[in-house]
Amino acid sequence: MNPRLLLVEDDAVTAAFLAQALATLPVRLALASDLAQARSLADGGEALWLFDAHLPDGRGDELLGSLRARGWRVPALALTAEDDPAALARLQAAGFVAVLAKPIGAAALRAAVTAAMATGMPGPRPAPSPAPSSARAAWDDAAALSALGGEPDAVRALRRLFLQELPGQAGTIAAAWSARDEARLREHLHRLKASCAFVGAAGLLDAARALHAAPADAGAHARFQADAAAILSGAAAQS
Repeated sequence: MNPRLLLVEDDAVTAAFLAQALATLPVRLALASDLAQARSLADGGEALWLFDAHLPDGRGDELLGSLRARGWRVPALALTAEDDPAALARLQAAGFVAVLAKPIGAAALRAAVTAAMATGMPGPRPAPSPAPSSARAAWDDAAALSALGGEPDAVRALRRLFLQELPGQAGTIAAAWSARDEARLREHLHRLKASCAFVGAAGLLDAARALHAAPADAGAHARFQADAAAILSGAAAQS
């Protein structure tokens, strides 16, 4: 029987990409979307844990600590779009064998997973995504194809899911901004940034990064909502 891998990721687009990337490996994948579900699914017999660093009900390092407290020594990888050195250091100190930066290509993900399952040592760590540009197109097809292993069908499928999720995400972000709920705003922007990177939504990714960096900025929020609306209207015009 193939070894079992527990993946914990709350963003639907990111989870779909990760599951697809791992589908070619000889593993059985169990998927959880939060800490509570992960704690219920984990049994200590997994070959690997793959945890997002930020989850709706807590952090990936908290989840790892709670499972380690049960006496389980399963190797674990962390996934994060975070670039703050202190946050990355916290993940490494928590005991993850490697911290993988989002977006990560399918081949790099499989290499890291295979290495961690085989040796328990850190796998290759991909380079961070490029710095945002002030004038990027709405869609970066080359970036999406690179992230998804050069598979156009995978890009189209994940973009459809992304466009289904985007209206709700934009609405939640608007509500959090209006309520001046910075923590909630940053949480949802963090998730959206990862999705944007996987599907190549370059313009919206830049806008999300700008709003995440300046959550009280009315101009940054207006730009974000305008870019989200433009992507949705463009998709509607093509359908």
